[in-house]
Amino acid sequence: MDKRHADVAVIGAGTAGMVAYKQATRHTDSVLLIEGEQYGTTCARVGCMPSKLLIAAAEVAHQVGQAKTFGVEPGEVRINGPAVMERVRTERDKFVAPVVKSMESLPEEHRLMGHVRFIDSHRLMVGDQTEVHAERIVIATGSRPNIPGILKEAEDRLVVNDDVFDWQDLPGSIAVFGPGVIGVELGQALSRLGVRVRLFGVSGGLAGIRDEVVRDYALKTFSEEMVLSPKADTRRVERVDGGVQITWEEDGQEHQETFDYLLAATGRRPNIDHLDIQNAGIETDDRGMPLFDPYTMRCGDSHIFIAGDVNNDRPLLHEAADEGGIAGDNAGAWPDIRAGHRKVPLSVVFTDPQIASVGLSPQQVNERCAGCFAVGEVSFEDQGRSKVIGKNRGLLRVYGEHGSGIFMGAQMFGPAAEHIAHLLAWCAQKRMTVNEMLEMPFYHPVIEEGLRTALKDLGRKLRMGPEGGDDCMDCGPGG
Repeated sequence: MDKRHADVAVIGAGTAGMVAYKQATRHTDSVLLIEGEQYGTTCARVGCMPSKLLIAAAEVAHQVGQAKTFGVEPGEVRINGPAVMERVRTERDKFVAPVVKSMESLPEEHRLMGHVRFIDSHRLMVGDQTEVHAERIVIATGSRPNIPGILKEAEDRLVVNDDVFDWQDLPGSIAVFGPGVIGVELGQALSRLGVRVRLFGVSGGLAGIRDEVVRDYALKTFSEEMVLSPKADTRRVERVDGGVQITWEEDGQEHQETFDYLLAATGRRPNIDHLDIQNAGIETDDRGMPLFDPYTMRCGDSHIFIAGDVNNDRPLLHEAADEGGIAGDNAGAWPDIRAGHRKVPLSVVFTDPQIASVGLSPQQVNERCAGCFAVGEVSFEDQGRSKVIGKNRGLLRVYGEHGSGIFMGAQMFGPAAEHIAHLLAWCAQKRMTVNEMLEMPFYHPVIEEGLRTALKDLGRKLRMGPEGGDDCMDCGPGG
């Protein structure tokens, strides 16, 4: 039995783990980074980067198909599935390679490979041969796809997003279960690449949109492009000759359809269940999840910290990096524990139109403001720049507090949402008022002029801006 000691042991070499390791080494050179299987983050291997490569191919195919709108006649669009997937895999590997290289450049004495189990609050069993004694521990083991039992009946035709990016060709058809971020992004991309897609949901939700007005608009828009069953009661999933047969009830009627594959995009589950966390001596909830402080990442009053997707708090890369930094810094500086700075919530879904959420949701705003808030709105259907480029579908709703006029949050389904969301997140983090935001420069003609329209609408409803019509003498045409 090999025995090793470290001031800080970091379990997991994903984004949170790598940042935690880096921060901990600022305080001590006795740091051990333990990875279970292979280097390369979820984002690089099976998450944000390969999915955006597939989405990019789908967007090009869609744009060519829409060229006639502008008087351009490109001819018939033909999707070369093997070529599409070869580019996805090739470019994906290029994103993974530098991550692996950076990991392998770390001192060998700082690295260890093997699955981890807690023996007690300070001792870890790594694989079958190595025991690690650590003064402090950071859990950063990430997450994995969650697959409901009924979907497993698809057997060998069941895939998760991790599998998609290793495809050699595109399938003819696929049933996508789960209208969350992964399901909607991949579902629309595959549909635009010529795959017959049906997207199944249960409760009518879509990509985490909390504003019902925005969600309903998005559902209507997506349903015009691909087949949606947002409130389906799935009765049976059967592996049949040539694919997977789905039987479901919707709108009081039973339906049945066969697909080549079933994609389970039904959320992700934290990689906590194989750690023997019950031996760590920390308090957990009824699901076995460690209770922790989201500002220090500390589990109770222990020497154990948890960061990244594994804590199931804000499962986004930039949040994982921030959490890893906080956890690693506190583990390294122990016992000097300090609260880290948490940024304003920001999320983007790379559909077309894009979806973005910034700051507080309508429900959170209502709770925070005790109902004393207003909502400003703009439709992009008649917005100048959006019409020019043929992207005039979408809705932006912004929330502000009565009395103070402070901007609280926004939800958007529309063009350039990834960029507008950043502007709004910066404003929310600076706790700017609606009037202060309107004092910022707006160029013409740009999509961001739609944001100005929504903010003016919000200002009027907060009684902090001029009443009156929709004319805007200084906006320019279509502003």
